[in-house]
Amino acid sequence: MAQQGILIVISGPSGTGKGTICRELLRSNPHLKYSISATTRPPRVGEVDGVNYLFIGKNQFTTMIDNGELLEWAEVYGNFYGTPRHYVLDQLNNGYDVVLEIDTQGAMKVKDNFPQGVFVYIIPPSLDELADRIYKRGTDSLDAIQNRLNCASGELSLAHNYHYIVVNDQVAAAVQKVETIITAEKYRAERNTDLIDSLCHTKCTCNEHWVPSSK
Repeated sequence: MAQQGILIVISGPSGTGKGTICRELLRSNPHLKYSISATTRPPRVGEVDGVNYLFIGKNQFTTMIDNGELLEWAEVYGNFYGTPRHYVLDQLNNGYDVVLEIDTQGAMKVKDNFPQGVFVYIIPPSLDELADRIYKRGTDSLDAIQNRLNCASGELSLAHNYHYIVVNDQVAAAVQKVETIITAEKYRAERNTDLIDSLCHTKCTCNEHWVPSSK
């Protein structure tokens, strides 16, 4: 029987590069799947249903909430976003690892509903470096950048709720750290109880008259 996959939840303040890390993980690990969020907002230009998001109506989203079909959900600017439980569990049961990139609030909801997940928090080398990265993106005003930095300070105070902290000083190094975490998690004793039980209940078929050779 294949070992059940691992759910890896990755969070971090805006600008830390968590999205880049996730893309690199997916590119280099064919055994890793990405959890696509469901949303009630309309698709933007270039977005594809089932690739970028699962685009659904509010009534369907509400039904999913009522039926416990979401690992987490939130309302943002009048639209709903959530993580479908069915897709994640199906992939895990088929032996695939699943990565979920999500904010801290959503991650803590996932942790309540799926505590066996692995929670990784990405941080920048410094707030100055974080500000420089956001500024270089060229997508935010100075006021927006300052607001993001203020939010980052608050989010960083919640990092102790995660299992691992990874500093993204260089993307390749950060990706390697996360890959090391995933590998180590696969060898945790509680993830290998079936293997131990199988060994304990397997009858040895060696020759009962076998005598070890003397040295």
